[in-house]
Amino acid sequence: MAKNDRMVHRFSPLHRMKLLYDFLPIVLFFVAYKIYGIYAATAVAIAASAVMVAIGWFKHRKVERMHLVSLVVISVMGGLTLWLQDKAFVMWKPTLINWLFAAVLIGSLAFGKPLVQRMLEGQMSLPQAVWSRLNWMWVGFFIISGAANLVVAKHYLNAEVALRTAVPSITAAQLDPFNCAADFTDEALALCETAAEREAFWVNFKLFGLLGLTLVFVLGQALYLGRYISEDDTETDGDDKADTST
Repeated sequence: MAKNDRMVHRFSPLHRMKLLYDFLPIVLFFVAYKIYGIYAATAVAIAASAVMVAIGWFKHRKVERMHLVSLVVISVMGGLTLWLQDKAFVMWKPTLINWLFAAVLIGSLAFGKPLVQRMLEGQMSLPQAVWSRLNWMWVGFFIISGAANLVVAKHYLNAEVALRTAVPSITAAQLDPFNCAADFTDEALALCETAAEREAFWVNFKLFGLLGLTLVFVLGQALYLGRYISEDDTETDGDDKADTST
């Protein structure tokens, strides 16, 4: 069990890249959505991402490239959502960012070492075949996460299209936040309620679903990598702890 604990600790840099950096903006997006609706939540997410990058710069005098990519993507996709009053752009953002991460990991193979190896080889010793397998595991995870978001987002967008078709005169204000009972009747009311439920499901999936998948994947992969910890790594852990205690 101690070995697996060390693997979770060693794997934490990539964990932070996907999980911890995104956590605060997503939580703030979730809270703002519950209170004000998706457009306000989008503005909050853009601001929160910018603050996170600024904090990283002032604290370390550098910005991680993937953090910057995340900020650019949420700024562009979220900005289009706010400008065009179209929820599709912000809903596609998780898919786009996940697939961009997958593309970066695949592209790193053209330059010799996989990106995952470059990030973690100073913390653990693994056979080259395992590094390559680890890189491809993350590629698969990002692709699957992006596809899952696309399916959930499409589920809502189809409902919105059906509502817009039934009520051609519908306004952006009637779509965010939804107030179905006050704005619609009969068939349109049922369509509005369906759209509102699916939108809320996507927001919940964005927070609990995607982050939950990431956590399960990270922990599962840590257990897998635990088989490859070398004795040298174990001794290094002991030396590090001794140095810290002196």
